Amino acid sequence: MADPFYITTAIHYPNGRPHIGHAYETIAADVLARFHRQAGREVRFQTGTDEHGLKMAQKARELGVTPRELADEMSGYFRDLFAKLNISHDRFFRTSEDEHHRASQALWRAMEENGDLYLDRYEGWYSIRDEAYYDESELTEGEGGEKVSPQGTPVEWTVEESWFFRLSKYQQPLLDFYRDNPDFIRPESRRNEVMRFVEGGLRDLSVSRTSFDWGVKVPGHDNHVMYVWVDALTNYLTGLGFPDDTEAMAKFWPADLHLIGKDIVRFHAVYWPAFLMSAGVSLPKHVFGHGFLLNRGQKESKSLGNTTDPGALADRYGVDVLRYFLLREFSFGQDGSYSQEAIVSRSNSELANSFGNLAQRTLSLIFKNCDGILPPVGIRTADDDALLAHVGRVIAKDMPAAYTDLAFAQALESWMGAVFACNAYIDAQAPWTLKKTDFARMETVLATLYVAIAQLALAVEPVMPTAMDKLLGAMGVGKDLRTPEAIRSDWYAPLETSDFRLAKPEGLFPRLELPEAELS
Repeated sequence: MADPFYITTAIHYPNGRPHIGHAYETIAADVLARFHRQAGREVRFQTGTDEHGLKMAQKARELGVTPRELADEMSGYFRDLFAKLNISHDRFFRTSEDEHHRASQALWRAMEENGDLYLDRYEGWYSIRDEAYYDESELTEGEGGEKVSPQGTPVEWTVEESWFFRLSKYQQPLLDFYRDNPDFIRPESRRNEVMRFVEGGLRDLSVSRTSFDWGVKVPGHDNHVMYVWVDALTNYLTGLGFPDDTEAMAKFWPADLHLIGKDIVRFHAVYWPAFLMSAGVSLPKHVFGHGFLLNRGQKESKSLGNTTDPGALADRYGVDVLRYFLLREFSFGQDGSYSQEAIVSRSNSELANSFGNLAQRTLSLIFKNCDGILPPVGIRTADDDALLAHVGRVIAKDMPAAYTDLAFAQALESWMGAVFACNAYIDAQAPWTLKKTDFARMETVLATLYVAIAQLALAVEPVMPTAMDKLLGAMGVGKDLRTPEAIRSDWYAPLETSDFRLAKPEGLFPRLELPEAELS
């Protein structure tokens, strides 16, 4: 029995509508969740919205609504986008839920009982946009001479009574943990950044605010709300029913993977492990900080007017095309630059011309030449065996290893290599010619391709679930065959001798064109 698998995205801050970065991270997590489900693991996949904090309170005030009303509206946009993008989350989480308040307070009490919380006065620099405190040494000068955070966001001097967490106490325990668990933070560049930060010394962390009340109340001190990152990080436990649902916690915790953007690695790889150590809760197994998506080389911002609505891209080019492009185009741990031209080019060259054309040609030849009846395998040659061996290696070894390593582009590169091999095979074997000269050989070639196409469809189904479900269904590959073991078994012969008959095939990926606005 395979071990359960628990994966989370960061919970997204809903002070604005979702952008392409939210889609990128959540699609990647969805692919991993689908891959592990396909492999027979019981998967728990959680995403959602992080709704507390000063930023939300200020935005709501600007709009003349309550923070809860703003959170309800904005959270709905995220939920709708993820439904459109075919995200298979098991839980869409909101920090405004009552059970989350209880869980956050339970974690707080555990830290307090361990002697790691004390009341004092905070004086220092705070970035509302980042919801983060910064030391003077971390600040730089902005374009107007003002102080800005390492992210380039404005900071302001803040003075208020605050509860503090003894983060300094956990400097050495954290360094020991990083040393003993070298894969805890990935990629390695993020690990090195975190190590340098912690080695430079940790100061106790202000973990409550009194200047606003939109958040989780500090137990016994209702005039204080928890620092937004204390309650935001706790969501990973709340989703499992912490502290009451001991069965779910035992099954899924520690989390296998927190998938996050590189700008919030510090919170997940320093603060979160320290909170958990203090509360006596096991630490997650892995934190992966992916890169940013850049719009034609620029970071998206409302002021530049270059923000991209991922839902509009999905409507224009197709959900599966967008999912494929985002994971195929970039190395996942690094920043990547995209454009609509790149989406069209990638889809046309690889999905329409390569895989889509391969499937259409093969299935059409069976439909026309064999009346839709699957051809017998017959006598295989070395060429047939070589192709199936290549495809078998890709789907059984190369792609699973790459998926596991979060090397999505590498997985899809291997997949496309196998697709190219199939296209080279069909061109070399020329079954349209064999129809006239050696009908039995034509049948073997088409049967070989049928098996290879089904295997490749299943291997890429986590990335393009709708298109591959349509293709596998049309090919008669039932749900019981859609596991890595079953699709590598001798499933073709029973299907070939059944009463299954191939219908007239339909194209999977139509060729795309850029809208006129993008051509000018």
